[in-house]
Amino acid sequence: MIAIASDHAGFEYKEQIKKLLDGRQLAYRDFGTNSKDSTDYPDFALAVANAVSKGDCEQGILICGTGIGMSIVANKRSGIRAAACESATAARLAREHNDANILTLGERLTGWEVAADIVTTFITTKYSGGERHNRRVNKIHSLTNL
Repeated sequence: MIAIASDHAGFEYKEQIKKLLDGRQLAYRDFGTNSKDSTDYPDFALAVANAVSKGDCEQGILICGTGIGMSIVANKRSGIRAAACESATAARLAREHNDANILTLGERLTGWEVAADIVTTFITTKYSGGERHNRRVNKIHSLTNL
């Protein structure tokens, strides 16, 4: 299950990403927003981060104007590794090397065709694992208690 949400600035891409997920027959849960009316991105980022952190959803996708605010909020939750990606290469490496479990996108920064490629790459790429990457990913979460 994929958790998905946006603020008003990412609403159009959220709706398009849902169609992309439907076309791939992937289950998702939409955490809002439900219109282009102004909203506060932290509310939606936290909802998705909570769902992924608790294990209710395996991955998440967050869309706002830049992807940055959503990433900052999501990464506050334990167990979350949110990556703001502007290319399919970044999405692939975020999954392979960092085991990123939430993708954040900026609707104002990324054209739709590139965004669709980023989403597809993120949801289809597996974590490569191995001692080197596992050690580094484990350090991410040990640093949160500083």
